[in-house]
Formats: sequence, C-alpha cells, structure tokens
Amino acid sequence: MFPGAPEHHGVLPPLLVVLTFVTGLVDAVSYLGLHHVFVANMTGNVVFLGFALAGGTGLSAVASTVAGVSFLAGATAGGRIAPLIARPVRLFALLVAVHAVLVAAALVTGLADHTAYVLIVLLAFGMGAQNAVVRTIAVPDLTTTVLTLTLTGLAADRPGPATVRRVLSVAAMFGGALAGGLLQTRHGTPAALAPALLLLTAVALAAWSAQG
Repeated sequence: MFPGAPEHHGVLPPLLVVLTFVTGLVDAVSYLGLHHVFVANMTGNVVFLGFALAGGTGLSAVASTVAGVSFLAGATAGGRIAPLIARPVRLFALLVAVHAVLVAAALVTGLADHTAYVLIVLLAFGMGAQNAVVRTIAVPDLTTTVLTLTLTGLAADRPGPATVRRVLSVAAMFGGALAGGLLQTRHGTPAALAPALLLLTAVALAAWSAQG
C-alpha cells in the first residue's frame, strides 16, 4: 500500500530501531517470567510449542498457544486498520500508541499475582499489531522482531548502506534483551515493562509529531 523507496521512510528507520530494542525487553519478560514463551518471536514460539508437546521440561504448550493466537489476533487487527489510514507515519503512530496502552495494562496487571496468561495475551496482541504495521511500511532490514535474515544479509552481502541498519537492528535487539533480562531477573516484570512503555510512548509521540 505504501511506497517502499527509502525517501518515503522519513523518521521511521530510527524509530524502528527503538522498537527493536523494545522487542528485546518484552521477550525477556515473556521468556524469563511467563512460562518460557515468546510473545514477539513467533518462530521461536512455534518451536517451543513443538518441544512442549514432545514433553520438553520447563515449557508450556498452553502458554505457547495463547501467545500465538493472541499475536495473530493483534496482527489481524493491525491489518484491518491499515487500509483505513492513508498516511504510513500516522498508521505507525496509531498502532504504536495502541501497543503502548497494552504494555501499560500489562505493567499494571504484572503488579498482581497469578496473571501470567493475561500478560501473555496483552503483550502478544501488542506485538502482533506492531508487526502488522512494520510489515505494511516495509522499511528494509528493520523488521523489529526477526533477525535471521538480517544476520544472513550481514554475512552474505558486501558492506553497504544496508550494513548500518542491520548492525543497529542486531545491537538494539541484543541491548533490549540484556536490559530486559537484568530488570526481569533482579526486579520483576513491572520493572522490565516500564522502560518498554516509556519507549513506546516516545516513539508514538515522535511519529505523530513528524506528520507535519
């Protein structure tokens, strides 16, 4: 729907790098605090589901299924909204704001006990919506959740303009996972989700302001 040439991306590339960092934060929460499941990386989540059904220890088939279904629901919602909004930056700002609201709800929910599945639903739905808008705007090498092709490009292609984006994407994901892991293991889920909420809010505001 939107043009894919670099000149159409404007402010989006640096904001997508921030979202990649957020992905690391959120997946640290879900893997370390919520039944060893991913809410952003569906490749890993599908594999975990297979392991759980095979009898692997420390994994939950129910949690993986809930995460997958919630992610798909978020992606479906994002895909239905996209054709209704003509400007890519406005669509991006709207869906990131929705994601921020869901993370805020997860943060509040995380203060209570026995809320793992509610957290999985909220976080996976938000990541699904994020992936829908990222797929729609289609900025090369900045998918925000998947690094396999990014790493392949780094190794297989000659250095060029894409190299910087790829390195930043990998570094952002690693940094988010490291920060999220430290916060989750030392201070708990709300502490790990707080910076994710702040960053999502900042990204949504920056994108909205960039509309001109």
